Amino acid sequence: MAKNYEQETPSINLIGSGTIFKGDITSNGDFRIDGTLIGSITSKSKVVIGATGVVDGEIHCQNADFSGKIKANVKVTELLTLKSTSNLIGNLNIGKLSIEPGAQFTGNCSMENENYTPIDETVDDE
Repeated sequence: MAKNYEQETPSINLIGSGTIFKGDITSNGDFRIDGTLIGSITSKSKVVIGATGVVDGEIHCQNADFSGKIKANVKVTELLTLKSTSNLIGNLNIGKLSIEPGAQFTGNCSMENENYTPIDETVDDE
């Protein structure tokens, strides 16, 4: 007897240029923002903020590419890429960070992953 399996295929979601969305978004799939999001986005996958994209809120995801204007606290468990046109104001908690020349970032950055080993902050003055 054949078994029916409902396969979950990740979806790609989009907020288009000229669209303003106010509220919180939760997604299992990739998400691209070319318009404006005022609120938070949580994705189990990748979040892309295009060159015309604006986010004012919070971003939590696995991977991210930012090209637009972001005023948010950001948590990315794997890789965050700040493209040359990006302008980010906020605090970062990330696994890895890639910054292209020309990108603007104002805030604090904390890099942690499962292999994180804190450095002993005591210094001997001998």
